Order: sequence, then C-alpha cells, then structure tokens
Amino acid sequence: MITYVERRPGKTRDCRRIWAVSDGRAGNARQAEALAAALSPRAEALHLEPRAPWRWLAPRRLPASACAFGDAFATHLDDTPDVAIGCGRQAALATRLAGARGARTVQILDPRIDPRLWDLVVVPEHDRLRGPNVLVVRGSLHPVDDAWLADARDAFPALGDLPGPRTAVLLGGDSRHGRFDVAAFAALADRLDVVTQRDGGSLLLTASRRTSPEVRDALRARYAERAALVWIDERNGANPYAGMLGWADRIVCSSDSVNMLSEACATRAPVFVYAPGPLDGAPQRFVDGLLADGRARAFEDALPDFDVVPLRETARIAAEVRERLGVRV
Repeated sequence: MITYVERRPGKTRDCRRIWAVSDGRAGNARQAEALAAALSPRAEALHLEPRAPWRWLAPRRLPASACAFGDAFATHLDDTPDVAIGCGRQAALATRLAGARGARTVQILDPRIDPRLWDLVVVPEHDRLRGPNVLVVRGSLHPVDDAWLADARDAFPALGDLPGPRTAVLLGGDSRHGRFDVAAFAALADRLDVVTQRDGGSLLLTASRRTSPEVRDALRARYAERAALVWIDERNGANPYAGMLGWADRIVCSSDSVNMLSEACATRAPVFVYAPGPLDGAPQRFVDGLLADGRARAFEDALPDFDVVPLRETARIAAEVRERLGVRV
C-alpha cells in the first residue's frame, strides 16, 4: 500500500530559479510560462520531448523515469530549481521528478492522480477537483494585463489606424467538448456581415491552432478580400493575435476555447460568445459563468458596448503560490 503525505511549506526561502515545464503545446506552455513569469523574471521555459513508455503513462512514475524526457532533461534534473511549475500530463511527471530532487512543485490542470503528490495544484473553477492544496482559478492562466496589452499595441501599430469599431474575431475549432465546423463558421459570418454593414468599422479575424483546414479555407474564401485583417497561418505573416486583443473595441470568440475566452475577458473590451451549440462538460460551465456575471454576452444580432471589469487571475494565483510555498523572489 502507498501512503501519500501532503507536503507543507516550511519557512520562507529565497527563490532563485523557476522552471515552466510543458509539452510545448500552446495552451499548456502559455499557462505554465505565464504563472512562472508572474513569480519571477528569471523563469526558464522547458519544452519536453517525452519518450515511450513514459509518455503513455505520465504522470505515473515507472522505473528509470528520469530518462522519460531524454538526456537534456536528465541533466537539468541535476541542477534542480527552487520551484517547478508544470501544465499538462507530461509536465506533471516532470515536476514530480523535480520534486523528488527537492523542488517545490506546482501542477496546473488536474493530474488525474492524487493531487497531494505536488505541493500545489491549480485547476479551473469549472473542473471538479478540490482539496487543501488545490488553488481554483476562473478560466485559464495567461499573461494578459495592461502592460501586456500596451506592448501588443506597440508591436502592431497599424491596427490602431484602422477605423473603429474594431471587431476582433477569434475562431476556435473542434474539440472533444463540441464542434466548430464550416456550417458554424458560415452562421457566424452571416451575423458578422449584418453587424458590420450596420455599424461600419473594421473586421479582424484569426484562426487558431485547432481551426480545421476546412474552416480555414472558408475563412479565406469569405473574407480575404473583404476584412481589414485575416490571419490563417504563418504564410500571412506574424501572428497578430496579441495586437488584435490590444486594439479591439469589441471581441467575438467562439465558445469552444477556454484559453481564448479567458484572454479575451482579460482585456477591457466587451466580449461576445458565439456558440453554434451546447458544449459538453466543464467548458460549458465556464461559458455559463461568464454570461451569468455579465463579463461576456451571447452574440446574437448586435454587438452593443457595455462596461466590463477585466478577468485577470494570474497575479492572484502567483501571490497565493508565494504565500503557500513560502518563497520570495
């Protein structure tokens, strides 16, 4: 029988090195790196390259788990950080390995095994996991705040010259919780055309990593010659997503992406959720919460202006991590 012992912080200690660990996927990397950066400007990002058989069973430990991510990571383990922050299943194994070497550990997202194997676990409010070492966040962690938005405007100044209202449209894609297909995009585009014909201004649209090739093709065919900005992939130049958030007067976001909705709601722009249909499980609870408290509204046939309070959780979670782990930078 295995007995799990909850790890508790000792006295406050200096934190000189922080890892932000992920499998490199955008959603996981962004959360781990945002929290690490909020704790320390000296945070180091590590993107893992998991090997079989460990990648199939992570975060469970097998014999020789120190080899799970190759020689480079094994070498890193010899120089253990003060705090290791991970997001995603592969990172959960990596942070466990760092914890066994003495690092304080923070796991973002439910690891699906006993959370007491980490010092702290951070989960979105719409997930069910709770416990004495579990911190609950609305949506996902990200770097979006006033300074980040100012930098984004500086990086994409041409967007600020477009006539307003500037409507940023963030397109997601299919997931295990729901679909965003060509029919859904066409229905959204019909509504956008009615609104922009009535309100004028500029339409800025971007695909995301989950947007299907079919929806990308439909986006290109419908708006490549009509919208002020269409970004489909790197062939269209630098990804303008940050600039779109920075300059948007209003934001329309498909309901399938908790990450994009969280970042849109961290701006000072009104956010409108386009839902082609109900989602399964936790993402729908997140959307329902945004609509219930008025931070976002459903996109139907208009995009009215309304007062908003930015939804920003990263700084709060970072402060709680400092307190709970007894670390300072």
